[in-house]
Amino acid sequence: MSAKVICVTNQKGGVGKTTTAVNLAYYLAKDKKKVLLVDFDPQGNATSGLGVEKTDKNALGTTMTDVILGAAPLAQAIHPTKYKNFDLAPATPELANAEVEITGMQKKFVRLRDCLRTVTNDYDYVIIDLPPSLSLLTVNGMIASNYLLLPVQTEFYALEGVAQLLESMKLVMKQANPSLKLLGVLATMYDKRTSLSAQVFEEIKKYFKDLTFKTTIPRNVRVAEAPSHGVPVGAYDKFSKGAKAYKEFTKEVLERTK
Repeated sequence: MSAKVICVTNQKGGVGKTTTAVNLAYYLAKDKKKVLLVDFDPQGNATSGLGVEKTDKNALGTTMTDVILGAAPLAQAIHPTKYKNFDLAPATPELANAEVEITGMQKKFVRLRDCLRTVTNDYDYVIIDLPPSLSLLTVNGMIASNYLLLPVQTEFYALEGVAQLLESMKLVMKQANPSLKLLGVLATMYDKRTSLSAQVFEEIKKYFKDLTFKTTIPRNVRVAEAPSHGVPVGAYDKFSKGAKAYKEFTKEVLERTK
């Protein structure tokens, strides 16, 4: 068994990227898949969104900073979460400094891929939450992955910057990872009461065609509240619209990654 590796990215912040990574990992684990969520964003929101205190370095022990600098193996940074089949490799803001440090190191683009190879046989899925920028960390994530998942909010300027991200993806495929695929585009923060959301969703479908996921993630208070309680929305309120949408979306991901 070798894990299917999915990186979640959009260079625009605030599009529901981390929320998508956390909830996808949660629902894959609920489906009895063994899942590792790698927080590879210096903001560390996936870490705190699972109730882990990212400012307490002593409690955290080894993090992705140590791993990417080669100071510790990835296995040492993996912590079980309170959910069955669901592990986390946490990040702290120090990861931003590590990015600067690896710039001068050998194999700077493939460090994450090489680290992941040591654990992929232990998991069915590895989900990587990448920073909202086209950085060295993002490129590492793309090179380490089989699939790229793109959350896009259904708001004005939604597709701005997406073309640039896709160009970077093409470059990565050409130079370093020819097997990288666009898993699909997920419309987030969808508000069915506004015509703008519907228009943007149509635009996304026109641009990405079959790659657009059928499920849309609604604007939902429960989805917004869950991270502050340190839990995925499915654990916070499994009957909420947001939880149901992420559950449906996960079924589509399972189908596409068969």
